[in-house]
Formats: sequence, structure tokens, C-alpha cells
Amino acid sequence: MTSREVQEERLDGPTFREAREGWLGDVPSVVLVAPALASWATALVLLGCAAVVAGLVAGVSVTGAAVVYAMGRRRPPGAVFERARRSSVRRSHGEVVSRGTGPVANMGLAVLACLAATAAVVAFKVHTVSSGPVVELAARGATITAEVVITDDPRVRPHRGGVARRDSAVIEAQMVVVATTQTRFVVDVPVILLGPGDGWKGLLPSQRVRVRGRLGPAEPGELTAAVVLVRGPPEPLSGPSSLQSAAGALRAGLREASDVLPPDERGLLPGLVVGDVSRMDDQVKQDFKTAGLSHLTAVSGANLAFVAGAVLLIARLAGLPLPVRAVVAVAAMLGFAVVARPSPSVLRALVMGTVAAIALGTGRSRDGLAALSATVLGLMLFDPGLARQYGFALSVFATGGILLIAPRWRDRLAMRMPALLAEAIAVPAAAQVAVTPVLVLMSGRLDLVAIPANLLAGPAVAPATVLGFAAALLAPLSMGMAQILVRPAGLAVGWIIAVAERAADLPAATADWPGGMPGLGLLVAAAVVGWVILRGRGRRRVVAALVIGVLLAVLIAGPVASPWPPPGWLMVVCDVGQGDAMALSAGAGKAVVVDTGPEPGPADRCLRDLGVHQVPLMVLTHPHLDHVGGLTGVLRGRAVGAVVVSPGRVPERESARVSWELRERRIPEWVTPPGTRWRFGPAELTVELTVLAPAPGAAREGPGEGAIANNGSVVLLVRWSGETGALIGSALLAGDLETEAQAALLRAGVPQVDLLKVPHHGSSRQDPAFLAATRARAALISVGAVNDYGHPSPLTLRRLSWLGMRPYRTDLSGDLAVVAHSGRLAVVPRGR
Repeated sequence: MTSREVQEERLDGPTFREAREGWLGDVPSVVLVAPALASWATALVLLGCAAVVAGLVAGVSVTGAAVVYAMGRRRPPGAVFERARRSSVRRSHGEVVSRGTGPVANMGLAVLACLAATAAVVAFKVHTVSSGPVVELAARGATITAEVVITDDPRVRPHRGGVARRDSAVIEAQMVVVATTQTRFVVDVPVILLGPGDGWKGLLPSQRVRVRGRLGPAEPGELTAAVVLVRGPPEPLSGPSSLQSAAGALRAGLREASDVLPPDERGLLPGLVVGDVSRMDDQVKQDFKTAGLSHLTAVSGANLAFVAGAVLLIARLAGLPLPVRAVVAVAAMLGFAVVARPSPSVLRALVMGTVAAIALGTGRSRDGLAALSATVLGLMLFDPGLARQYGFALSVFATGGILLIAPRWRDRLAMRMPALLAEAIAVPAAAQVAVTPVLVLMSGRLDLVAIPANLLAGPAVAPATVLGFAAALLAPLSMGMAQILVRPAGLAVGWIIAVAERAADLPAATADWPGGMPGLGLLVAAAVVGWVILRGRGRRRVVAALVIGVLLAVLIAGPVASPWPPPGWLMVVCDVGQGDAMALSAGAGKAVVVDTGPEPGPADRCLRDLGVHQVPLMVLTHPHLDHVGGLTGVLRGRAVGAVVVSPGRVPERESARVSWELRERRIPEWVTPPGTRWRFGPAELTVELTVLAPAPGAAREGPGEGAIANNGSVVLLVRWSGETGALIGSALLAGDLETEAQAALLRAGVPQVDLLKVPHHGSSRQDPAFLAATRARAALISVGAVNDYGHPSPLTLRRLSWLGMRPYRTDLSGDLAVVAHSGRLAVVPRGR
């Protein structure tokens, strides 16, 4: 045998193959992880830097890659194989062998190359959005006329606060033409449009519109050239593309078919199927957020992976082989991308979900991890702006959890339960655990009920999604057939809503946790310590049990030991943000409601916490949004006897909306004169309400429409009496009275009370003589932690202090309960 044949035998023989497989066998599956993470970190950091810095990093990385490559080229050709042979021999004798420097060098070369490519792309993108005529015009705050192409669904949001509802819109677009009175430029840069909501509903991505407004600088670190403060509605110049039109028709068909369901279900089904939450109830949204189920309505990798898991489950029941299951899951997600509208976020989620489906369908999680890494790397090079988006991070982490954690949990659970059930439990649990660090970084809280809520809601997602998809596809052909499919889907959606509602009602549904990087670091440290302890035996398991017990005591025992509401509560000032909402106990499960706050969710939450199922009387002091916007939340699932409203009808829009809502539900609407009195509650504890103002037809004064409506507020005197009729205490609920109406009430006579609900959220427009005449010992201020009005005014707070009143504020203390204590009234803050 010649020396060449000996060399070939050495390279192709079983000894080298064994060494090669042992040494490099796992590398292809994970070799892309480090480059992908490096690319993500590079984009994350460099997006906040100037283009020249990113260019410098690209140059340095290219130089480093060249050096590493040159050093690798100097190694003799046979050195790698000889090292492999020796490693195999040593491994056969039971020795621990290093993998050598070859793969490490290759990975280092890949990291540097990807880092250089990402830095170069970021440099180009940053230079594009930080230079050119649009940036120069934005720096001057120029007034412009522009033509833009909408790139994502317009987000129209109602304004929650103030006198009237003013919808606003946020639109992502690509500016193609910008013109001033003197010049006109053809450009191609991303912009953000901010403006009134009129005219944006119904517009679809890919439509070209003309807008007028003022340019402003973009947020630092964002790949946006400018912000356009739009004036007036947009002027459409072209229709949407055929694909976007088809998606819009399918979504509209699903919404129409869902009209046969109850309100909660009809709002959630389109959100669950295609991410359309335009009709989703505010309280259902809040419950989903608290229960950790919001991902079901967000077009994200987690949601798509959940859909893929349901399809894989059906495919397994049908006996399809693994490759076919993966193909079916990918086909389902392609259909989802069409119906949900192929926006950038949908396409990103499609890629992530496809990776998870392939890995689960083939049973090769390491190949899935390589595909996920390649996806992250590709997306960073295509759109490095994703590096700073929480949605992207949630997609990556959820998909990674399904790839790495779910198979192991599934296999272990399958030893104790059927394989189908094990997979149904492992997939959502793994996704939720994986995204928890990102959620902590975002919100600064832990959703303790998220995993059990996902496990309980998970079985209903598959039928709701499949039937919803079928209904969306059938709606353009046969609305009757689509509605037949929607009805059983509504049952599944109803179960999900019930799970979210029950989970959100638990006393320790969420727990406060430090936000930002400190909170994330603390969570990671706790997880590492717990993992180290739980892998041990004996004493370390005892220590782990003690640590877990202390954690449960802090997170759960606290809320259980201090239940809400306090026993024997008389009145609760609900923390509804910038607005007013109060509940006065009228017996077991009953309460008189005074105002409803700006949004339905917080008002409903407050009454649910109080166990209120019946509202014999509701008083809406005046028709401002921050007092009547939560009306539907109070009406949700509760019987309301009658509603007292202010005789003033300003502003007309909110007054008309309230009247229409009450007529639809056949609830009487009353205007009552001063002196009208009601008494509620059992004989041992009664509450009496007396109207003090305003008189019908009385003149109202004030600087502007808002003050006129405020001065028309219904003012109530509340008295609580015991079984013998002895007075326990009293309160004055003064609505949003301002100085003019306060002076008029002072002339008519202001009763002395124990508690004063400070008018108008503690604004500066208070009459000191009026405040002094109440002789109140405590002042209750319902105010939002974030508001644009400066409420409560420091001047008002000083006046209350001078008068000996102790202020209690919902923005600082949350809900405020009034209770009887030692024959007097006391205030119990719930705390934040």
C-alpha cells in the first residue's frame, strides 16, 4: 500500500469518521446561534449611534475576520485530521477531550463576518434616515404636503380623558413625495404619521395617500426619517393591492359572520383568528393581559406556533407522518398570513412560526434551532430595526422555548400521561416560560397565572382557530355556512373568555417585579439559583422548598392576608385613572354607582372586585368622557334599575351616546330636582342619597364649554345610618363643580360632612370658602397618575392641608374604601 493510500485510508476510515462525528457532529445545529446573537446585539447597540460609528465597527470586524481567516490558512492541511484521530484514541480510553480550535475559529470567523455585515447594513440604514431633504425639513419643523404609502394597519385609538372623545391615529408609512411651497422632492424613506383618527379607518396597507401637516424629528434610535403631525383627514390616491384587498374582504366576512355571537365572543373571535381586535371589549382585553393570554390576539411567533401546534395535533390524530404534519402546519400559517394581512409583523411571525412547526413536525429541535438562528440573522440583515422591537423579541423567545424546552417537557410528561395531552401541555407552557424574561423587562411584573391560564385555554384555541379560518374563507361564498361554523367557534371562544376572567380575578394573578434590566437580572439570577438547587438532593432540596415557600408567602400570602374590599365597606372610590367612579354599598351584591370613569375596563374591574351584581341606581354627574366613558363596563352583566343624569346636555356628543346606550338596554333615564332622596340597604345599615344641585333651568357659568358642563354636575349628599337610625357619617360628592357653582351652592347652604369628594380631580379652580364650609376631615381625590391637566393642583392640596383635611388620592393609593370604625368613618387605601 502506497503512502497516498495509507493517507486516504486514514482520512476515510472508521477511526476518523468516529472522531469527526464526535467532534463536529453537533456543530451544524448550533453553529449559527452565536452569529445570530452577535448580529442582534450589534443592531441593538448601533441603532442608537451615528452612521459613521456603525461603519467603523464594520471595518474593524472585517479586519478581524481577515486576520482569523489568515491564521487558519497557516495551519498544515493534515493537522486537523491528526488532531481528530488522536482525540478519538484518547476518547476510547475514557479521557476528556477538547473539541479543538478548528470549530471555535470557524465560529469566530462567522461571528465577525455577521457582525461586519450587520454593522454595514445598520450604517446604510441610519445614513438613509438621518440625511436627505426630509430630515432637513423636519429639523426646521416645515409645513409640507406629502404622498405616502401605508405599510401597516392604521392604529386608531380613542382619546381617554378630557371633555370629549377625540380619536387619534398612528400610521407607519413610506414617504415617496414631499413638497413645500417652494420645492418638491421624490424620496423613499420611512416615516410615522400622527394625527386625528378621521379618515384612516378602512384604509389598507399598500394604499397611497396624500397628507398635509408639519414635519418633526424622529425618535433617536429608530429607523424613521421623521414624524409627520398630520392636519385633517388623508386623501386616498390609489387603492390597495389585490392581496391586501383579498385579506380585507376575508376579515370583513369573518366580522360579519361573528355578528351571530354574543358581544364578547364576536369581538374576540376575529382577534383570535386574524389579530383583528377592533371590536374586542375593553374588559376582555384587560382580563387577557392580566391572565397572560394577550399573545392569542397578537400576530406573533408565539401565536402562530400555537396555531401550528393545534394543526400538528389534528394531523397526528389523522395519522399523518411527521414530514406531512410539518407541511400542513406551514400551509395553515401561510393561509393565516393572507387572512391576517401580510404586514411586516405578520411576515415576521410567519417565519418564526414556520421554524417552530418544522422542528415540532420533524422532531429535530436542534435543526429547528439552527433554522431559528438563520431566521434571526436574516431578519437582522433585512430589517435591523427589529432588534429594538419587543414583538420581535417575544417571537424569538417563544419560538426558542417551543424548540428547546417543549420537546423535553413533552417527553417527560408522556411517561405519565397520553402523548397528545403531554404535547398540548408542553407547548404553551414552554412558550410562556421563555417569554417571561421579556415580559418582565417590558412591564415590570410577573404574570403568576399565565401558565395555568394558557393550559386551560389552550384546548379551545384549536377548534376556535380552525373553525374561524374556515368561516373567513367561506364568508365571501356563503355567509349562512360561515355563520354555522362560527357558532361552535363561539363556544370555544366563550371558554377562553371565562378562563381569562377567572384567572384575572385571582388575588395573586400578577405580582410586582422590578422592571428594566435590574428586574431582568434578578429574574435570571433567581432562575439560575433555583436550577442549581433543584438539581441537588437532600439538604439542597429542603433549602429549595424553603426558598419557594418564602417566595409564595411574599407573592400570594400578602394579597390573601389583606383581602379586598375590607369587610363592611360603605363606599369605594375606584381607581379608574383620570376620571371619577364610586360605588356605595346598597346591600349584599348591590351598589349605587356614581360615575363610571373614562373606560369600561377599570369600572367593571372595580365592581367585580366588590362583588357587585346589581345596580339599583346609577348617577352620571355630567356628560364628560372621564365620567361616562366606562358606562358599558358597569352595564356588563349587571342589572341597572335607573340612571340619573345632569339636566345639562353639554357636550352633546357624549350625552347622545349615553342616551342611546340606555335606550338600547331599556334603562330609564331621569333628571331629578334638588331635594330628591333615595334610601338603600338593610335596616341595620342604610345609605341615603339626597340631590343638592343643580336645579333644572338654573344658569350655569364658566370659562368655556368644559366649565359650563362641570358646573352642571349632580351634587349628592350621602348619609349612612345604623339600625337605630343613628348617623354613622356623611360625605359630599361634588362632581366636577368649579368656583362659580361652588359659590352658588355655598349661598344655598353647604352641609357639614365627614368626607369630601374633591371636585374636578383637585383642580386649582376651588372656592376656599366652599371647601371650608364642608368641615370635612378627609378629602378623597380621584385622579390619574398620568394626566395633562396638572391634577391635583399643589394649591388645592395646600388649601386642604390648611383646613385640616387629610387627602387620599387614587393615583397614589389605588382604590379607596370608606368603612365604619369605632362609630366613625375611616378610609382604607388598597395600595398600589
